[in-house]
Amino acid sequence: MKPSTKKALIAAGAAILIVTGCSSMSGKKSDAGSTSTTTTTSAQTEKKTDTPAQTEAKNETQAPAQPTTTTPTQPTATVSQQNALKKAKQYLNYTAFSYDGLVEQLEFEGFSNEDAIYGADHCGADWNAQAAKKAKQYLDYSAFSHDGLVEQLEFEGFTTDQAEYGASAVGL
Repeated sequence: MKPSTKKALIAAGAAILIVTGCSSMSGKKSDAGSTSTTTTTSAQTEKKTDTPAQTEAKNETQAPAQPTTTTPTQPTATVSQQNALKKAKQYLNYTAFSYDGLVEQLEFEGFSNEDAIYGADHCGADWNAQAAKKAKQYLDYSAFSHDGLVEQLEFEGFTTDQAEYGASAVGL
């Protein structure tokens, strides 16, 4: 017998075993959790078994859609907070501020503490960069030692780390 004929016979035998095994499970759940379904064609009756993954995928696609609820979106900021944010950005475009210094300036302008904090929190400032900018401003009109500049920056409301960064950024 030719090898190709032998392979064809083995494949046909395997197909018969599969169909015979499937017909004994007709309509019942198998151990693997799959179900057998019957599809009739014009020439033959064919058995098709879904894998557990296929059954799960069908169940997921056939699941009833959950109703979606939409909640009206609340504005993320009050008008006063938006104004405090706008003013904070204007100040930072003009001169350097520490976070605390900016909050104090906004409060001086009449913003509530909450609105001033909102403005400082959302202005996008890099507080290290602000410390470096303020350090440069100080050195433009006066001479400072490293420690003296750090102390002045801390007095302005910068943290110790920010003040050290600012002094280092200007070469002290």
